[in-house]
This record gives sequence, structure tokens and C-alpha cells, in this order.
Amino acid sequence: SSDLDVQPIAPNAVPAAPSLSQSSQTVGGVFVSTNGLAGNAVVAFARAADGSLTPTGTFSTGGTGIGGVGDPLASQFAVALSPNAKFLLVVNAGSNDVSSFAVDGGSLSLVDRASSGGTRPVSVAVSKDYVYALNTVSNSIGVLAIGSDGSLTALPGKTKPLPAGANGGAEVRLSPNGRVLVVSERVSNRLETFTVGDDGSLGDGVVTPAAGTTPFGFDFTTRGQVVASEAGSGSASSYNVNGDGSLAVASAAAPTLQRAPCWLIVSNSGRFAYTANAGSATITGFGIDANGTLSLLTPTGVSGNLGAGAQPLDLDMTRNGNFLYVMKNGTGTVGGFSVGGDGSLTPLPDTPGLVAGAGYMGLAAY
Repeated sequence: SSDLDVQPIAPNAVPAAPSLSQSSQTVGGVFVSTNGLAGNAVVAFARAADGSLTPTGTFSTGGTGIGGVGDPLASQFAVALSPNAKFLLVVNAGSNDVSSFAVDGGSLSLVDRASSGGTRPVSVAVSKDYVYALNTVSNSIGVLAIGSDGSLTALPGKTKPLPAGANGGAEVRLSPNGRVLVVSERVSNRLETFTVGDDGSLGDGVVTPAAGTTPFGFDFTTRGQVVASEAGSGSASSYNVNGDGSLAVASAAAPTLQRAPCWLIVSNSGRFAYTANAGSATITGFGIDANGTLSLLTPTGVSGNLGAGAQPLDLDMTRNGNFLYVMKNGTGTVGGFSVGGDGSLTPLPDTPGLVAGAGYMGLAAY
């Protein structure tokens, strides 16, 4: 038997129990909300180092969505991760509240639920200590405190109305330093900027007319510039933030050459921005220079093709910038791309697990 004890295991031998290779170990997650009328939930996926996704379950938020078929919230970031990716925040548009989950790899545990401070929350932003919910019917931003354990406390005294004329709020997002909050409005065709106090309170909104038509999704560069998609004009614009909170145009309505670019994400390097184009089932990539100027990465405006009928509804990138994921409403799948150092996109296989045309909303990845 001593001879057996020292026998080396052949490199290609199949172990008796499954052993996780580096490619299959969970290093992150991707999360999509169902926006269900009878009960909202989050469909969760574990992400491996090679970008592949594995469904881990569906987790109830305890609140309700509004149902629908395609893009019922007309928003970006119906789900959002905290800066440290320890918590996931989800809007419940039907019950007018926000849920928080503790994140463990690709799995979730419901922590708390609290009022969104208004009616029809469609987008959520989160800093280390505060959560901001954009309520598109009441035209207000609700403020909640988030504890170190993910617990939520609504702060009704800090609720901030949007400036007069607000219509069609689509997204709320915080700047990298947490000192500026921006809201995009599709119908009133403008962006609004709010300063953020140490206590989470918001200053009065400063209105900037959009450089293109129908500003929808947007994100910040590492330098604090705002890059916004414009669904109506098929374009994206970039802005520098002035000292008074107003926005100064850097690139005005740079064409995507695609239809209905509704969602936009900026890479963590701040060098690239990507729009998900609902009307073309494509992804458009832009380079961003130090001044915030946008330039197409490909002459055609197509950095990634999602396939006929994909109907993309939201997108996000991993924190390391290596992978981009898209919620494909038309096929009920999560599309993925690996991101090259030059911003180029290489498609990954689709991951099933969603329901086609079911009104799912929002996607967050880390």
C-alpha cells in the first residue's frame, strides 16, 4: 500500500470531487431585476474570471414592480451596486420603495426595504453612506441612509424636488467623488446637477439643456465629466462640470450612426464609453480624451453586435473593466463582451436565465 500512497496523480486525471479551476471560480456577479407586478425580484449570476456567467437564483426584493413588456421604467440603473460592491440596491417601482441586498459572490441576501421618498422610483445611486432614488412620477429624489450592514433608513426631510418643468426622469448617478449628483430627463430634454452635502443633503438643481435629443443613460468619467446617450438624435454628448454645478458641453451630439442609443456606461479607466442601441441591437464604443471629447472607436459605430431582435435595455461593466454585460430583453439572455485594451469588444456566449419581453429592468455587474 505504501507504493499506492506515493503514486503521482496524472495531470489529466479526473478528480473524484469537482475542483474549481481559476476560470470557474466566482470573482464577481451580474444582477437584473424582474420588475414583476406581483412581486419584484433579482435574477443573479456568478461571474467567473473568464467572464462566463452561472445563474445562482432569483431573490425577492419584498416589493413590487410595475410589470410590462419592453422598457416599462424607461430608465438606467434600476439596480446599482455600492462603491465596495458589498450591497445591491434595487428600485421597486410599484411599491415606491428601495430594497438592499448583501452581495456574496453571485448570490444575494435581502437586508432591508425602505421608502423611495416619492412615487415611481426608476433609478438608484449609492455612495458609502447614502442612497438616492429618482422618482419619475413625483419628480423628486428620495434620500436614504445606508448602514454598514446594508440597512436602509428613509430621510424624508432630505427629499429634493426636481426643478420646475421636470419630465421623464431616466437616471440618477453620483460623481466619482460623491460630491455631485446628476439626473437625466428624456421628455424635458435636459440634465440637472445637484451638489451633495456631507450629510447627504442635496442643493438646488442646476438645469442644463441637453446638447442632443432625449438624454437617457449617462455615466461619469474618472475626471468627473458626464457622458450621456441621446436616444432621439442617435448620439452621445459629453460635459465638463463647472464650479457652480452647471454643465459645459465638450462634445455635442456625437453620432453613434445607430438607432435609439438609450443606455451608456463609461469604462473604469475613463477612456471609453459604450452605448446600448435599442433600435439597432448594437453597442457603440467611443474614445474619450482628457478634455471629454468623444470619438467613435469604429467607422461604422458598431463595436459590438447583439444579434437581431436582442432589444438591449441596460448595460454595465465589471470593476476591472475587462467585461461588459447587456440585458437582452428580446431574447431573455445576458449578452457579454470581453473588452480589449483599445476598447474593442469580443463577444462571449449569451447566458440564459431571463424571460424574453417580460419587462425586466436594470443590470449591475462587478
